[in-house]
Formats: sequence, C-alpha cells, structure tokens
Amino acid sequence: MQPSTDSVNYANGGSSLRKKVWPHQLVLALTLAAAAAALLFENSAIQRWLDALLLLLATAASISALACQLPLQSVLFAAFITALVGGAAHGLSARTGLPFGPLSFGNTAGPQLFNTVPWTVPLLWVIAIFNSRGVARLMLRPWRRVKTYGFLLMGLTTLLALAFDLALEPFARTKHLWLWEPTKLSLTWHGASPLSFVGWAFVALIILAFIMPYLIRKQPGNPSAPDFAPLALWLGAIILFAVSAAQSGLWAALALNIILAGVVAVFSSRGAKW
Repeated sequence: MQPSTDSVNYANGGSSLRKKVWPHQLVLALTLAAAAAALLFENSAIQRWLDALLLLLATAASISALACQLPLQSVLFAAFITALVGGAAHGLSARTGLPFGPLSFGNTAGPQLFNTVPWTVPLLWVIAIFNSRGVARLMLRPWRRVKTYGFLLMGLTTLLALAFDLALEPFARTKHLWLWEPTKLSLTWHGASPLSFVGWAFVALIILAFIMPYLIRKQPGNPSAPDFAPLALWLGAIILFAVSAAQSGLWAALALNIILAGVVAVFSSRGAKW
C-alpha cells in the first residue's frame, strides 16, 4: 500500500524539524554547561568571562528555540525590539528614575552602550521575555483554542517575566550589576521598590504588544509538540539565582526561587500533557 500524501509530508516535515532542532539542542547544552562552569568557578579570575559567555549562550539558545517554530527573520526582529525597548527603559531609568526608579550600574555589568546602559541588560530582557513566553505557551496548551488565548498568553508571559525579575534582583545586587538608590518607599526587595516591579510589568507588556504579531505562526497546521527548551532555560536561570542566594546567605530569596521553580515546573508539566 502506497503511503498517503499526508504521511509523506509528515515524514519529510519531521526530518526537517529534526535537522532544525539539533543545532538548538547543542546551543542549549552549551548554555547549561556554561552555567555549571560559572557555579564551579565562583569568585575566580575567570568568573566575569564565564558570566558573559553564559549570557551570550542563553540569548542564542532563547532565539534558536523560537527559530525552530518561526522564520528566523521574525524571531531576530522580535529579539531586536525586545532588547531595544528593555535596554532603553533601563537607560532612561538610570537617567531620570523612570520607569523603574533611580539606579546606577556597576562595573561588573559590562561596558555601556552609548554611555547609558550595559550591553548585558538588553540581553537579559530577551532571555526573560522569550523564555517566559515559551513557558506560558506550555502552561496554556489546554486553552490554546479559546478566543482569548492571545490575551491570556500576554498576561501570563508578563507575570512570568515579573517572577523572573523578582528572582533576578537579589542576584543582580550580589553581583553588583546595578544598585537601586533610596526612594520615599521604605518597603524594598533587595533595594528594588514595588514601583520598579510595576515598571517592569508595564515595559514587558509594551514589548509583547510590539513583538507578538511577529511571533504568530502564519502557516496553518496541527499544533506543534510541546517545546521544553524555554522551560529549561527559565528554570535554569532561577536555579542559578537560587544557588547564588544560598551562597550569599539570602534565605528569603532562596525560598522564593524554590517556590517559583516548583510552581512553574508543576503547571508547565501539566499543560504539556494536553
């Protein structure tokens, strides 16, 4: 019996997908290896180089994971918009105090672009937004056919990006990436006021409003298989922050990281079963 056209197309598509996924898996493996090395060589002379390599690899893995499903030019444009808006928001905050609050960048954050914002900050935004969106897609798989799916995806992505920032702030303070200046609000989370997290959520929503049209799959077809790469990168970052918190004796931050990782892992695995 001759195979059907659909079967042939599926087989060809599967072969093409495997060829496309393999480089992405390699980048992801290198990212996780760099994270392990960064933890192994903590407080050594090569620590800063390992941190920079880890950030570059994590950004490349975030982009390549999405490029397995969408045209590369669309993914790169979305990454450019994310880095531009996120970096500009941090640079504006350093100059004017808006939208996150007054802050200054440390030398460990790296050389500054246009004497305003370190090159590492825009890449952090790409990692946070892209992987938060990927995790949100996993969680929302049971609701992917509802009419309000796009709004649900934007909302959950924003919440996950906000959770990423909550875990990032103690790490940034420990690494002296940036320093929050005092404000009238006495309540802070490792120097960051509640208004900084409101600003983070607002900027994340603006970024998503710009990039979501470029991250929509234009070709019709069956839903793609669950992609766990964004989950691995998101959880990997939280674990890295948790280890840093434990080494610095920041037990509240450690507890928060454990809770965030556990909740996200459970809901992502449940959503992936659909």
